[in-house]
Amino acid sequence: MTRFTNFLTAGFIVLALSGSARAEDIVERKDFQVFQSVARQVQQYVNFTVFDSVNASVQDGVVTLTGKVTMPFKVQDLTRRVARVEGVRKVDNQIQVLPVSRFDDELRLRIARAIYGNPSFWHYASMANPPIHIVVDQGRVRLEGTVNNNVERMLAQSLTIGFGAFSVENGLKTDAEVQAQLETID
Repeated sequence: MTRFTNFLTAGFIVLALSGSARAEDIVERKDFQVFQSVARQVQQYVNFTVFDSVNASVQDGVVTLTGKVTMPFKVQDLTRRVARVEGVRKVDNQIQVLPVSRFDDELRLRIARAIYGNPSFWHYASMANPPIHIVVDQGRVRLEGTVNNNVERMLAQSLTIGFGAFSVENGLKTDAEVQAQLETID
């Protein structure tokens, strides 16, 4: 399964809830195509890292971007990239910039080394866009993305604890959970 972290999962859910009438099916398909192109634009953005988290939804050609990024220029860059996608009428960018903090930066790096340095996650570390995102906001850590199974989810969380974070929230989903969400959409 191609991994778009929670970015792709969130979009499927939003698109599924946008309508059910036959006439709307065509709009939904078009929105889904726009969404796929938006996902590619975000994933191919060279400054998109495991420390950023971006989610998108598309409704009638209006793309809403949410999430958190580490640097202000990423907000503008992502807006420009998404606005160029064919079929996008408007971009509502609600991405937040994480506050500058040496503590947060050190926490990010320590946790990333712990997770991606663990042999259980080496196969993810070798990917162009590793699927586990580590979002640190004022000492609070949230893991986002997709892993193969519940063992990996729990291991990632346990590797995150012990670095002095104020809290750790595990928002990782398994491939099976993502698949189940996709099946409920059909």
